[in-house]
Amino acid sequence: MASPRVAIVTGGNKGIGLSIVKSLCKQFQGDVYLTARDPKLGEEAVSALKEKERVSPLFHQLDITDLQSIRALRGFLKDTYGGIDVLVNNAGIAFKVADTAPFGTQAEVTMKTNFLGTRDICNELLPLMKPNGRVVNVSSMVSSSALGRCSPELQQTFRSDAITEDELVKLMEKFVEDAKKGVHQQEGWPNTAYGVSKIGVTVLSRIQARLLDEKRKGEGILLNACCPGWVKTDMAGPNAPKSPDEGAETPVYLALLPPNAVSPHGQHVSEKKVVKW
Repeated sequence: MASPRVAIVTGGNKGIGLSIVKSLCKQFQGDVYLTARDPKLGEEAVSALKEKERVSPLFHQLDITDLQSIRALRGFLKDTYGGIDVLVNNAGIAFKVADTAPFGTQAEVTMKTNFLGTRDICNELLPLMKPNGRVVNVSSMVSSSALGRCSPELQQTFRSDAITEDELVKLMEKFVEDAKKGVHQQEGWPNTAYGVSKIGVTVLSRIQARLLDEKRKGEGILLNACCPGWVKTDMAGPNAPKSPDEGAETPVYLALLPPNAVSPHGQHVSEKKVVKW
């Protein structure tokens, strides 16, 4: 008997992640897991969705900055489902504009979650993707604007079709070191830790799609980065024009691309359209 289908959403207990879970519960044929770092907040979110939306997501603890936590989820999914059909990497953080933490600290903390955490999740879970699986890395249009404020040399590197994951990781680590020394702008970086971390997510997605084509050609797995837009959340603030449900539309569209789809793949997608990187 075939294993039931399963979808995983990281950072699913609030904001866009919660809306993605809700939408997948209504449209995805299979089990949907809301994951969160804090089990109490995760379980509360699941209960609220059951009560208010009459949908039934499942919960699993996941802290994307903790390799043991990621591997516990991997083991559970492998044993229970034999693999993964949909993975939405939504978990991320951003410091408020008024935050007084030194820029170097903000850079380190932001990079650890948004880029390195997402990379660890992908490295651990992508091998479990089933044929016709869908992977969505939630990035941001800020990655595009931040790219435009990088030095020409960095822009060329980040747009390269030959950049490797190791090279990308070294650049992200260099940004953090440059930020700590206070020389990031002289070194060609923009003055946004969140923006650079999301450059990392977008470029990582391009690399991962390329590797899937090389290693698992013909299996129909599609992987993309996307921008949900400027959404009213704790992170983006109350002035944003989009609701979380509206922000979930593009990630869910990519998560539910039909089995025979061949594109988009390895793209940066906004408003359900491919955006030039």
